[in-house]
Amino acid sequence: MILQGRSRGLRVAVREDGELVEVFEQEGSYSRLAGNIYRGRVENVLPGMEAAFVDIGHTKNAFLYVRDAIPSLLSADEETRAVFEQINIQQILKPRQELLVQVIKEPVGCKGARITTNISLPGRYIVLLPQVSYVGVSRKIQTNGERERLKKIGTTACPAGMGIIVRTLAQGLSEQEIRREIDQLVNIWLDIKKRFPKTSVPGLVHQDADLVSRLIRDFIDDDVEKITLDQEGVARILRNSLQALNHPAGKHVYVDNRGDLFAEFGLDEKIKKSLLPKVWLENGGYLIINQTEALIAIDVNTGKYVGRHSLEETVLDTNLQAVKAIARQLRLRNLGGIIIIDFIDMVTDEDKQQVLKALEQACAFDKMKCNVIGLTQLGLVEMTRKKAGQTLAARYTKPCPACSGSGRINLTNLNREC
Repeated sequence: MILQGRSRGLRVAVREDGELVEVFEQEGSYSRLAGNIYRGRVENVLPGMEAAFVDIGHTKNAFLYVRDAIPSLLSADEETRAVFEQINIQQILKPRQELLVQVIKEPVGCKGARITTNISLPGRYIVLLPQVSYVGVSRKIQTNGERERLKKIGTTACPAGMGIIVRTLAQGLSEQEIRREIDQLVNIWLDIKKRFPKTSVPGLVHQDADLVSRLIRDFIDDDVEKITLDQEGVARILRNSLQALNHPAGKHVYVDNRGDLFAEFGLDEKIKKSLLPKVWLENGGYLIINQTEALIAIDVNTGKYVGRHSLEETVLDTNLQAVKAIARQLRLRNLGGIIIIDFIDMVTDEDKQQVLKALEQACAFDKMKCNVIGLTQLGLVEMTRKKAGQTLAARYTKPCPACSGSGRINLTNLNREC
């Protein structure tokens, strides 16, 4: 990890094997909303959309879908689920009604933030669900013995009437350590309940952790080997926090005073390249990545690569290289939602399955939930990736006034004297 301080905030880059894979910022031009909890007011209830718009104090009203307005169904039986599926938004919400809501998706383009009434409070090892009785364990913990142990601890330690999800980083923790974090999160929830009636409408009740705290909570796992930054104060916070967690990276936090660390490590140049639709592969092939309102479309091409022995080998090699690049670009560009990939056509089922398996393995390193669905009848690969925060393009670019963001200039609108 590389952390660079700015007058208005902080930038963080994550590198794996020398390649840039993620970028985060905390600064005035990009204020993160996801995770924040507000006292909001319902402005409009739209039966035709089964949703409502809620004023949370920002320029655009937040969007509350009917499923996010009803109690969580994590622990509900089939009969209860069936009842709630028939509920109309007008049965739940009325104009001017006040709600405690949490932002789950950042505003994008002309769309406001998406919110939920089902509050969740994440810690490093536990996610507290204060409004639902449920105990779950991260799917990434695949050892049956460890899953059962953590499930048992969670069931015993979970406060009455509340729920928890045990996160991947909790593997190997003792019951005492898990209880300690649950108690911390419960205290935060009790504080939120106290502050809610005292907060103006609309208003912020609870702000999610700052970038440094979120790094410690969500991103600095056992794979992090080294952290380089340019601020001694932040370095001291990271060292103390990581050493308190007995994290080996606590001994590998280094201060580098050479100046612009992003320039020194060539990160700004890599970010610029990641804003372009074309991505070159090592063998001379390339990807074309296009983002639309509904989905992400990725096209794989052989480009300059002509192979050595056979067409099948050339195609398979290019597709396998594309898999690694796609997984990295999804993380770096922070692309989410529905993703359609047009790999180069493969003849044998064995090659197709090999590419699909490689894609699943490459996406396994992503902290955002990815689901590789499979091949469509047209031979395209469908997958999804959880949306979280704004995309790299939204943070580093703005629509062109000449072409309206299309990337192409309308010749009929040009002044011939230009």
